[in-house]
Amino acid sequence: MKRKIGSVCLVCVLALVLTFTFSLTAQAKELKMALGDAAGGTQWALGKKFTELLEKNTNGKLTAHLFPNGQLGSEQETVQNCRLGTLDLSVVAINNVTPFSKTVGLFTLPYMILSLQDGFILTQGPIGQQLVKNTIRDAGVRIIAWAYSGFRVLTNSKKPVRTVADLKGLVIRVPKNALMIGTYKSWGINPTPMAWDETFTALQQKVVDGQDNPYITNYVMKFYEVQKYITNIRYLFSLEPLLISEGLFQRQSPEIQQAILNAGKEASIYSMNYIVEKEGAIKKALVEKGMEILDPADNEKEFIEKATKQVWPKFYKDVGGKDKIEAALKAVGREFPF
Repeated sequence: MKRKIGSVCLVCVLALVLTFTFSLTAQAKELKMALGDAAGGTQWALGKKFTELLEKNTNGKLTAHLFPNGQLGSEQETVQNCRLGTLDLSVVAINNVTPFSKTVGLFTLPYMILSLQDGFILTQGPIGQQLVKNTIRDAGVRIIAWAYSGFRVLTNSKKPVRTVADLKGLVIRVPKNALMIGTYKSWGINPTPMAWDETFTALQQKVVDGQDNPYITNYVMKFYEVQKYITNIRYLFSLEPLLISEGLFQRQSPEIQQAILNAGKEASIYSMNYIVEKEGAIKKALVEKGMEILDPADNEKEFIEKATKQVWPKFYKDVGGKDKIEAALKAVGREFPF
């Protein structure tokens, strides 16, 4: 009788262990996603939509938790951590990918992208696909989605800016990116390279006078509290790729990999529509907060000529050659400007 009772107990214990193990494996694996910007911006919108689609496409096997406002480190740190496999996902400004994969700098050449449509065509077409492969090869991370955040308009706290000459005397913060630094130098000023998480305080304390970022970023980061003027320059359309650790991606089954890619593609389309819907209201809100919006003189002609002629030739090698620039221009229906 004792032996029989013992056998029954053993069966019960095994059943409980198996049930507990099954319940653990049935739970969704929660990935960590870093965001440089605050909640409410395009990084957040892309991340939330991707998470929703990821959970749906994987039948609950994968989901993600968002960490906005640089909680998991600076954007370049999160790229490095994805590369090392200590972080799963990160949404970053594209200029923070170029130190790890130089050819992605093609999309940060000044005035390469002149519209949202240009940005979508280039990122979703053959050129974008090649840059994704290059980034996997060079950086060990895979671009699986794109946030389309709009042009990086110039803000400052001192004076209206309409011409290149108006920039004189202003101290402008830029990311630690050679292309962006070179662009401002082509306009006759030496910008101040500065980490993103230091920018608001530097503006507040008048260490720098201005910076550039898309309208939505200026709004969610509350730059209207420390900036007065906006100039609608279009030198750089802000693309913010969602990166996944390539090691993590390769550990997934083919079905899960495809589910991740499908979620990324759909989230990218959502991001494009999101900025179209939101930007007009954001401009209005910034004006209501006391900011003044200005257009550059002469359709930005002087800004464009100086930046393209002086900056592009210096980066032919980095972006893969002059022929890569010509191919990108051809894809959006334009010709080489000089």
